Amino acid sequence: MINGTGRRWLVAVLAASAVLTSGCTGSVDIDELPGVYRNDATGSEILLESDGTFSATAVSTDSFSGPADFSGRWEFVERGSSSDFVYLTVDDGGLGRTAGVQLYTRGRGTVEFSAPDKRPSLTLTRVAAR
Repeated sequence: MINGTGRRWLVAVLAASAVLTSGCTGSVDIDELPGVYRNDATGSEILLESDGTFSATAVSTDSFSGPADFSGRWEFVERGSSSDFVYLTVDDGGLGRTAGVQLYTRGRGTVEFSAPDKRPSLTLTRVAAR
C-alpha cells in the first residue's frame, strides 16, 4: 500500500509524464504528406498533391468562417514536432483577403486548422484515394 507522500509523488510523476508526452507527435515524413484528408462530419476535404499543389473543398479554416473551396500551393514547415505545419498559400480570391493558412500536423494521418494553443476548428484524417 502506498502512503500519502508516496501517493502524491506517484500522482506528480504520472501528471508530468502526461504533460511531456501530450506534445509529442513524432516527426513527420514529408514524403507521406501528399494524399486526401477528410472530415466526414463536415464533408470537408483537402488534397495535398506531391507536386506541391493543393485543393480544398467545403473547408472552414477557423470557427468564424463558413465553408469555402480554395486551392494553391503547399509547403511543409518543420519547427519541432509539436508545432510542425503545412503552410497553404491560397490562390488569389480563394479566401478573400487571406493569402495563406496553417494546417498543423498531429501525428500520422491527422491534420488540423487551429491556433497553436487553442482547440482545433477542423480536424481532417487521411483517407485512401478514390
